[in-house]
Amino acid sequence: MQLLLAGVALLACAAAAWLAFLHRHTTRRLGEQLRAVTARLDRAEPARPPAQQDLAGRLAGLGAAADAALCRLAEAEERATALEAVLDAVPLGVIVTGPAGRELLRNHRADDLVGTRPADALASGVVAELMAVAGGGDTETRPLELSGPPRRTLSLTAVPLAGGAAAVVVEDVSDRRRLDAVRRDFVANVSHELKTPVAALGLLAEALVSEDDLGVVRRLGGRIQDEAFRVNRVIDDLLDLSRIEGEATSGHAPVPVDAVVAEAVEHVRPAADFRGIGILAGEVPRSWSILGERRQLVSALVNLLENAVKYSDDGGDVSLRARTDGATIALEVEDRGVGIPSRELDRIFERFYRVDRGRGRATGGTGLGLSIVRHVAANHGGDVRVRSVEGEGSVFTLLLPAQPRPMELGALASEAG
Repeated sequence: MQLLLAGVALLACAAAAWLAFLHRHTTRRLGEQLRAVTARLDRAEPARPPAQQDLAGRLAGLGAAADAALCRLAEAEERATALEAVLDAVPLGVIVTGPAGRELLRNHRADDLVGTRPADALASGVVAELMAVAGGGDTETRPLELSGPPRRTLSLTAVPLAGGAAAVVVEDVSDRRRLDAVRRDFVANVSHELKTPVAALGLLAEALVSEDDLGVVRRLGGRIQDEAFRVNRVIDDLLDLSRIEGEATSGHAPVPVDAVVAEAVEHVRPAADFRGIGILAGEVPRSWSILGERRQLVSALVNLLENAVKYSDDGGDVSLRARTDGATIALEVEDRGVGIPSRELDRIFERFYRVDRGRGRATGGTGLGLSIVRHVAANHGGDVRVRSVEGEGSVFTLLLPAQPRPMELGALASEAG
């Protein structure tokens, strides 16, 4: 409804601009004619017959009217300029044509969306078709997919205006379509991730009810426990992701980096020890700190370490290093595991996305860990990056703004050097 109201307001502005153009054109022509007549009278002889004097008086009145018309013209030009500025400020593209189909107005956003570049030829053709539709007095809306780059989805609406004019309003709905797709995928993925273990729990419970063998009962009970743990992990990760997305960035306090590293390593060490994987954490100077929320920072680092442990071979090593340039603190987690194919690197931070779904379920992953890391980085004004070679391992780098203590700037500079 807001977009519809905005579109109506824009069309009203466009119509006003069109009427101002007509008024300005007509008034300017009249003013020029009246000024020419007045100039000829000024060059005439001073002594005039009474009839000429009467005519001169009337023409003087016309000259005054012309001056008033010129004042109104100046005001109309100011309004037209203001309307053009308003149209250039709105996020929608607006194109207006006159009764003969000649283009009268095009704001900057319209140039961006359906400009004169070769790549915009398709969009320009659709605009021409819709202008013809609106010129005939009809209203129509068409979606338009442009392959790019960048790939865009446009919504073009043709609306007839007064006096035979026409307008086309162009809206870039690419982000809206992308968010709708993400929302649909998210719901489908959550349903799938929960449906699978819940269905398994039902089947295992049914088998358990009719089983008398104690060994089989214990085995089924263990399977039920595993599936229940899997459901719990999905729910916990969803709650963490929802909390991190909803938390404001204000109210952050300096958090010691060494404390974040120690807490994250302690959390992951039992799972690493179970598979004989060593976590090699380098020493972090106590003066290094990050302005942020400690629980989020620990959660992000835990997810990176857990991911590295899950996809490493038994008996391998995971390295954790910290470095800084004085303005940014980088936490690097490196493993020598299976690595990530280059074609998958752009998607690994999506919710529920797994490079190897079978292995992800076998290791207990939910596909939400890296999405949590990305949101934590965004909440702290940082970034997360990845380098990986399939079959050789991966390096994930969490980049966060440094928050040095005022009295330790000199120590930080020496440690960074």
